[in-house]
Amino acid sequence: MKTREVKIINQGLEDEMEVWGYQPCLWKMILVGVGAVCSGGLLLLLLYWLPEWGVKVTCTCTSLRDAHTLLLRTTDEFRQWFRAKVHVMSAPGKKPLDSLDLQSAAQLPNGDGDHGISAVHQEHHGKCAHRQPVQIHYFTHHSTKYYWNDLMQNFELHKGLEDVKVSCASIHSSHSSGLSKTLQDYRRLFFGENEIAVRVPSIFKLLIKEVLNPFYIFQLFSVVLWSAEDYYYYATAIVLMSVISIATSLYTIKKQYVMLHDMVATHSVVRLSVCRGNKDIEQAMSTDLVPGDVIIIPANGMIMPCDAVLICGTCIINESMLTGESVPVTKTSLPSSGEEAAVSYNIEEHKRHTLFCGTRVIQTRFYAGELVKAVVVRTGFSTEKGQLVRSILYPKPTDFKLYRDAYLFLLCLVGVAGIGFLYTIVLSIMNKVPAKTIITESLDIITITVPPALPAAMTAGIVYAQRRLKRVGIFCISPQRINMCGQLNLVCFDKTGTLTEDGLDLWGVQTAEDGSFSPPEDDAAKGSLVNSAFVACMATCHSLTKIEGELSGDPLDLKMFNATGWILEEPTEEETALHNPIMPTVVRPPKHSIPESSQKNPLTQNMSFEIGIVRQFPFSSTLQRMSVVVRRLGEKHMNAFLKGAPEVVASLCKQHTVPQSFSETLESYTRQGFRVIALAHRQLEAKLSWHKVQSLSRDLIETNMEFLGLIIMQNKIKEETAGVLRELRQANIRTLMVTGDNMLTAISVARECGMVRAHETVIIADAVPPKDFHLASITWHYTETPAPTTRDNQTVEINLQDAVYDREKVPQQEQSYHFAVTGRAFAVITEHFPQLVQKLVLRATVFARMAPDQKTQLVEVLQSIDYTVGMCGDGANDCGALKRAHSGISLSELEASVASPFTSSTPNISCVPNLIREGRAALVTSFCVFKFMALYSIIQYLSVTLLYSILSNLGDFQFLFIDIAIILIIAFTMSLNPAWKELVWQRPPSSLISGPLLFSVLTQILTSLVFQVLAFLLVRQQNWYETWTPQSDACNVSRSSLSYSLNVTSPHDHKNIRNYENTTLFYVSSFQYLAVAIIFSKGKPFRQPSYKNWPFMLSCIGLYTFLLLIMLYPVPAIESFLEIVCVPPDWRVTLAIIVIVNTAVSFMLEILILDIILRTLDFRCNQGLNCPTKPPSADTLQEANDHWGSSFLSWLFCRRSKPPRVRYMHLALELQDDANWPPRPSTVTYASDPQSHTSDPL
Repeated sequence: MKTREVKIINQGLEDEMEVWGYQPCLWKMILVGVGAVCSGGLLLLLLYWLPEWGVKVTCTCTSLRDAHTLLLRTTDEFRQWFRAKVHVMSAPGKKPLDSLDLQSAAQLPNGDGDHGISAVHQEHHGKCAHRQPVQIHYFTHHSTKYYWNDLMQNFELHKGLEDVKVSCASIHSSHSSGLSKTLQDYRRLFFGENEIAVRVPSIFKLLIKEVLNPFYIFQLFSVVLWSAEDYYYYATAIVLMSVISIATSLYTIKKQYVMLHDMVATHSVVRLSVCRGNKDIEQAMSTDLVPGDVIIIPANGMIMPCDAVLICGTCIINESMLTGESVPVTKTSLPSSGEEAAVSYNIEEHKRHTLFCGTRVIQTRFYAGELVKAVVVRTGFSTEKGQLVRSILYPKPTDFKLYRDAYLFLLCLVGVAGIGFLYTIVLSIMNKVPAKTIITESLDIITITVPPALPAAMTAGIVYAQRRLKRVGIFCISPQRINMCGQLNLVCFDKTGTLTEDGLDLWGVQTAEDGSFSPPEDDAAKGSLVNSAFVACMATCHSLTKIEGELSGDPLDLKMFNATGWILEEPTEEETALHNPIMPTVVRPPKHSIPESSQKNPLTQNMSFEIGIVRQFPFSSTLQRMSVVVRRLGEKHMNAFLKGAPEVVASLCKQHTVPQSFSETLESYTRQGFRVIALAHRQLEAKLSWHKVQSLSRDLIETNMEFLGLIIMQNKIKEETAGVLRELRQANIRTLMVTGDNMLTAISVARECGMVRAHETVIIADAVPPKDFHLASITWHYTETPAPTTRDNQTVEINLQDAVYDREKVPQQEQSYHFAVTGRAFAVITEHFPQLVQKLVLRATVFARMAPDQKTQLVEVLQSIDYTVGMCGDGANDCGALKRAHSGISLSELEASVASPFTSSTPNISCVPNLIREGRAALVTSFCVFKFMALYSIIQYLSVTLLYSILSNLGDFQFLFIDIAIILIIAFTMSLNPAWKELVWQRPPSSLISGPLLFSVLTQILTSLVFQVLAFLLVRQQNWYETWTPQSDACNVSRSSLSYSLNVTSPHDHKNIRNYENTTLFYVSSFQYLAVAIIFSKGKPFRQPSYKNWPFMLSCIGLYTFLLLIMLYPVPAIESFLEIVCVPPDWRVTLAIIVIVNTAVSFMLEILILDIILRTLDFRCNQGLNCPTKPPSADTLQEANDHWGSSFLSWLFCRRSKPPRVRYMHLALELQDDANWPPRPSTVTYASDPQSHTSDPL
């Protein structure tokens, strides 16, 4: 037997998979065919549900090279299986980016080197015709093609031009003239058509896929069985429910496909100009584009049909489709010289030069008749937009404990059904029952134990919650995640636009002259500053543009520019073409603000104040700065202006120009929560021409600057923020801030909004990577507890001097601290201190200067220590984290939010408590309905099993009354309880296998069993009891004539439905269904009380009234319809007493024992856990509850306290006893120490 060869594809990426090769095996396929025929197709269904077995039982293992079928398995926690068919295609070469030249192709096995594309390629056309075609194996999975690579001996994915590691300079020199038609056709063989094809499946295909769901197959089996038993009524009801469910599901799925298709298809196919070498330009469809093509961006803009890198000109782009921000972004051409041009092109590192698919080009800037050109780097599903669409088309499955436990519980019910199945067969054979009856009755017991209506009833609660969320402006595209929201115990918040207002207000400016700061000014438009370099920098160093006459751009840039009062003018296309455009964009002050002396001078009038922007280096989040090269009209030399993070700007300035009080001044502003931006200036050499400036790298310009001063911006907290965070804290839900802003500003905002309270210490973990033989290290800075907060002017003081900290004087439970970490420190700690990451995030509250991918990484770390994580952001840089979190809530309604499960139309965080409350209500509802449906099936199972013992059963109309009038009405109305009006500190249970839930279900089962057996045996002991016949009249029979009637035998119904046992059990079980429904329909603290759910209350009252009426005052017509028999009045009273006692016992067990005594015992036992937080932890309680099911005596006698199973609680208990944690002030932790002990204070 061959060993199974396994390979990894997409190694290290999110969609990493293991792959095995298989070949079809004829004898196995014949055996499967025979098995399918013998099983009536059930074997094929089983293999359809289990793709791994579908491959293994029809194929044999082989190498990947020779495989015809592949078996794929994801390496994540879900371990999903997929099968894929291997296809073969013929092509002139093996690599898509080969030049089709035989010699060069042989030299470039890995696609490395310079794949120069020029007009010479036209000559290869003849050569290609004589080349021997190569057979290439490939397979398609999730809209992505993987090709076989002989050297790697594995399948690989071709993304685009960046696969060949081409340098930026090489893109300019070798890829800027375009592809020949031949080469384009060759590459299209590999990359396919440039389209993000969202195929809307036909209704028939969707129907087949939906109907083949195991749940519907079981329903079909149930309906066929019931029809064979002439039980048409309930079968019809189930069919009707299934049809409605399938129709609703098909409509929803179809609608989502159509919406996604329409979103993707909008402007996805356009006609554009493509360069073909030798300056030939031809019109082509966007679907024909391949990586390496050179396209011309029209002056009036377009929607990008691919990912392309700009090589000539400038574009203003709206990237809201990808980022969620509708602020236009300026994209500049890729560097062609200098150090920047020598590095390999990377779509992430060079995103400020890359035009992404689906983004809108609003305007282009071109000079002296030059065209704006871009080289195509990725097409189709490889583009950024394609990746987003793939994540929506093929989402990861929802992993939630409730659903896993539900399947486990259903398996238990199947086990119970199996016992009943065997019991029925044995009993029937012993009583010589006909074979047909044995088959139908034994199979019927399975449909009774596993209720077909369960999934529909479970879904009802989620649907109702979704409707309630919609009413409060929260829209959901993943309804199953609503239940997850009920378990959230940690929520991460973005800062800007989420906790604080979107825009910034200019608080003031502080200029620097002769190495010292001037007093702060609140008005930058003052006459004394108009002609200063400081205001010139404010007026020019931005990425603003005019769109339809309106200034548009980054809100911060807008505030800064508007504060100057200057005017921005952009030349028209005609002006650009007529003149040598040294100044494509001009800014000038308004006439009234120009000093009078200058206005009267004809030589300087207006001219000397107009400034033209010659070149722009856009803002880079990596560099934390932007710069421009400008020229003032009338001057021969140019100037460079720089704007950015103060620390960065100061490091690029001449030291003597930076005020000595720079650090103290900056700290004083950031401590107060202000956002500070520094400005700098430099006069360039007079010999620099416009053309030379265009080719200079920014590193040569952004150096030896002169410090100009600071701009102080104020970011106000939204008025709802503090109240919502307080509500979450009281509900024992931890909150974190994850922002790209400055550390001290973030800490200040955290204190101001109550995320960090006044008496709590903040410890800044400042980590530096290894450098010059120095090991990586973390320095721990303690911030002083601030003075009382002044709310009027929103000022919070934070002192960075190391606070006096005496561990012995502070009681352990009173030690309250938070860590604050920057993105840079987080990266260093993750790489060099992996053993500290979990300890740090356990008490870290502020994460500043975090990049988008680091936000996602943080969510993953929190999930790894068993937090159920929510993420709330405005959709700008939070898309990855929103998708990765258990529950992502986007405050942006733009297209980027399509990847977030929840979107709020209210642009503040008040949606978070609403979502959690509805999630908790939906989760508790799911538990209630599941428990009720489980009890319903078990109660009916007990009734039927007892009746089988006397060869009887429930009648069709009795089943119908129970299944429709009681079960369906109750199951669908008990889900209508709205959420409780406030968040409480407890959390609902996350598991069906927890102690209290198991106790609840098992005690109710035992109670039902006891009272049904009691009634069953008691009725047989009555003096009037007889084997019922049509002549029996127990209601009127006298005791003296009873002996006579016992000897009468008459023929009766062959199903033996009408008898005293049946009638007794029907009454008792009907009241049991109602009792457990009311008991399980819990209200406070997660849902409104059941008496406020009027449909449920009316249903219960109506059913109780009806049942009591027909039991105590029989109506012949109803008795005839329900096939129940008349019993003596005293037995009716006895039944009423049995029902009342049964209900009382059920209520007492649930309310008294479960809700009061058991939870009190749990809480007392949990006090031994010595929780690290002051309020009782819901997680400690929850985990103790989960342990209870497996350790009954432990909780009962409280003899020992087991540690909690969730990792973060376990970690908290460990750290509580660690004398070295948190590290002492100003100590340093070095990476070399395996235990990460800290050194002595500095």
